Amino acid sequence: MKTNVNLKNKTILVTGSAGFIGFYLSKRLLEKENEVKVIGFDSVNDYYDVSLKEWRLNQLEEYTNYTFIKGNLADKELVNKIFKKYKPSIVVNLAAQAGVRYSIDHPDVYIESNIIGFYNILEACRHYPVEHLVYASSSSVYGGNTKVPFSVDDKVDNPISLYAATKKSNELLAHCYSKLYNIPSTGLRFFTVYGPAGRPDMAYFGFTNKLIKGETIKIFNYGNCKRDFTYVDDIVEGIMRVMQGAPEKKNGEDGLPLPPYAVYNIGNNNPENLLDFVQILQEELIRAGVLPKDYDFESHKELVAMQAGDVPITYADTSALERDYGFKPHTSLREGLRKFAEWYKDFYIDKGNK
Repeated sequence: MKTNVNLKNKTILVTGSAGFIGFYLSKRLLEKENEVKVIGFDSVNDYYDVSLKEWRLNQLEEYTNYTFIKGNLADKELVNKIFKKYKPSIVVNLAAQAGVRYSIDHPDVYIESNIIGFYNILEACRHYPVEHLVYASSSSVYGGNTKVPFSVDDKVDNPISLYAATKKSNELLAHCYSKLYNIPSTGLRFFTVYGPAGRPDMAYFGFTNKLIKGETIKIFNYGNCKRDFTYVDDIVEGIMRVMQGAPEKKNGEDGLPLPPYAVYNIGNNNPENLLDFVQILQEELIRAGVLPKDYDFESHKELVAMQAGDVPITYADTSALERDYGFKPHTSLREGLRKFAEWYKDFYIDKGNK
């Protein structure tokens, strides 16, 4: 059972609002919801191109009902000040150090942001109660699972990257705080999110940057990887629906609270082979005018072995999301990559933001 959460007149804290998903969620809330106040929080770090984050923030700051605070989630005093001052009814925690491969060489930032930062959010939700905490988990928690599609009922005890371990830790911490302090919390396991103004470290974006420069793109596992690519608008629609349906607070037979806690997959439920993905990407980049019609792709592709921390397939079972919220992501890979290619042409080529 879910408890209905009306967004009207609510203050919503969105951490990571300068980030990819955080930007689109904030924009959707500011455009579509009646009299919502959005408090955006982000460290605006230099993990990737800061000018892209600033471009996103500049758009959000045009809304009068948006307030931005720059800071680090690991700063407990600042996090508590924000909760005390703004008293958010709903918290959507999207701030995190992302990236599987980056976590191998830079473990410290993952512990700081994804563990300590999330702990600070939970503590603040404990001392300044909220109606619903929604937070980003990841498909990476499924680790080396070979059973597909990945179900939220599967065991996820074998992470193969530090990033995955931090996301699994978030789910465990949230469960603990839900049980101890009756905090309604929902974790969302995102599957390979892509789209316009996305993260430059993601494959589709990095491939495009390299192809424009005439560099070679590396396709891992000799092209035998499959990814459940999920368009950002579908992710945002899923978050919006989940925000408005919090896990119900109720007591068990012992009179103590049952944890108002849930986890869902948000994925396209349709894994695509990497070689097919690259083929569609190149067609859409040519169509948008990012690359010339006679571009020689074959000479710019290199099939290489799997990298540490990678998995051969991601594949979301989204039946629980469909059952509880009536939503299933539906944007096709071609449609999503077309929108990305058109945005890339406008942002980097026509406006010269490189």
